[in-house]
Amino acid sequence: MRTSNAEAAFTLWPLFQNLNTRGACCCDLPQVTMLEITCNDRLGKKVRVKCNPSDTIGDLKKLIAAQTGTKWDKIVLKKWYTIFKDHVTLEDYEIHDGQNLELYYQ
Repeated sequence: MRTSNAEAAFTLWPLFQNLNTRGACCCDLPQVTMLEITCNDRLGKKVRVKCNPSDTIGDLKKLIAAQTGTKWDKIVLKKWYTIFKDHVTLEDYEIHDGQNLELYYQ
């Protein structure tokens, strides 16, 4: 026997009421700030990507690959002489909002 949406809402209402009495609401959730990273290949292609600080370099490469049309495993990201590794997060490399990275192709 299927329950209607109204019946389901009625059975879940005490749970939501309990949440409200504790003072929890959607405003109390932690806000994740998105970073905007600019990648320049110095050949005329400049890509701006929005991502989270907890994303890995591999995730960032996949976002860049989606915008540029290249394979993500052919992308190399650098800052000066540091080559960023795929499994390390942006937080760990201390990459912040508005930062520029160098984009190279293998």
